[in-house]
Formats: sequence, structure tokens, C-alpha cells
Amino acid sequence: MDSVTLSATDAEALEWELRRDMAAVFRVAARLGWNEQIGNHNSLMLPKRTPDEAPTFLINPRGMLFQELTASSLIVCDLDGNVLRGKGQLRKVAFHIHTRIHLARPDAACVVHVHPQYLTALSMLAEPEMTLSHHNNLLLNDRVAIDNFGSAPADSHAEGDRLAAALGDKSILLMGGHGVTVVGPTVHDAFDECFIAERTAMYQVTAMSTGRPLRELPAHHRRRHRGPWSEKIDARLHLDAWHRVLDREEPDYAR
Repeated sequence: MDSVTLSATDAEALEWELRRDMAAVFRVAARLGWNEQIGNHNSLMLPKRTPDEAPTFLINPRGMLFQELTASSLIVCDLDGNVLRGKGQLRKVAFHIHTRIHLARPDAACVVHVHPQYLTALSMLAEPEMTLSHHNNLLLNDRVAIDNFGSAPADSHAEGDRLAAALGDKSILLMGGHGVTVVGPTVHDAFDECFIAERTAMYQVTAMSTGRPLRELPAHHRRRHRGPWSEKIDARLHLDAWHRVLDREEPDYAR
């Protein structure tokens, strides 16, 4: 987000809206089975109150299920891994993955790292790929990087830097034998792109299970879009729709 001078009141109101968005994403991810028990993590860089303020980010604290998380339970950390506000600890793996990607990619305000069923299944193949078989792939495939070199959880800045380099300027990192990381300039960009990528992987894995050859769409129909996901897809409207569902069914997410 651009560095602007915000009043304390404006900064507090903006942070609360961002917390509600993040909490909504956690709850939806829980409904969809994206997370690994109390593992996995989503982070969001917070807007600076003044241009010279040190960067900080929101993230889920260690040890909580996604379905438990609320807007107020997210912690605020600095890029050195210190918890500045909130209760709980920053998980070590989350620290190494998220801080290094945020540092390498200033445009990646939101980083979603999860293990959804079908993207994770693709990541377990000897040669992971998203085929050009569904109309969604025409938009997605130019945005996907595949990392086949990770052999253990991220336990160092060196591994976090390696993952950031593997992502490069793409928005989706399919992590061999692991899961997926999706980045975007906003919460709704990263969430919706992850959502569509997982749905598309579901179609592909289901089609592959038939044992029959997959369709290959003409390459000239690829969209070649590398900008924000929401420039092409109604990502904000999608997250707003989930807010309405959660407001009815799980209103505690916003507290």
C-alpha cells in the first residue's frame, strides 16, 4: 500500500476493516478445508501511518485453528518477527516464509499459504503442472511458478529467500510436495486467486482420475495477464459475498 500520512483514527478504522477481511478469509478457508490442522498461515502488510514508520504485518498466531480466528485475534508483527500487538506467538515457519516474500515483493501485500486438497495433490506429482485444459487456465497459467526444490519445511531465512526467488514475479507458487502460496496486492486479490486456482486444480485432478487424455486449449487464447487478479475477476465482490454469509452464520469472526 502507498505510504501516506494517516490520522490515528483513520489508521485504526482501516486496520479494523483489513482485520475483518483477513478473518473472513480464515473462516472460509476453514470451511473449504484448506488448512493443515493448526498449521498454515496468511499475512497482510498493514498500511503505514507515516511514510517513515517501520513496516508491520497481520498474521494468525501459532496454535489456533482457522475456524477459531477472529478479527481481533490476529497478531501484528514486524519484519524481524517480533510480536508488537496481540496475544500469541509467530510460528517460525510462517516467519521465514512470509517475511521474506513480503521483503522481496513489496507488491505482495497479502500472502496466503495453505494446503488445499487439489493444488496440494498436484504438488505431489513428479512433474507438477496446471494443464491448459479449462477456461480458467487461460488466465491462471501465466501466473504460476512451480518449485520442485523444496525438500523440508522452511526453517531459515535462506529457505524463505529461496521460495521468494522461486515465486519471482508470479502470483502463485505451487510448492513441490507441499502446498501453495498465493500473493496479491489486497486480501481479496490473493484469496480469490487461490480460490479459483484450487477449483481449477480440482477439475484437473478429477479429469486425470479417469485415465483419459486431457483436452489442450489453444495457446493463443491465453490471457497473458500478470497484473492484479481483480483487474480481470470480481474478487472484491466475491469476498463481500462471503462476508454476508459469515455475518449470518458465523458473526463472531468480525469481533
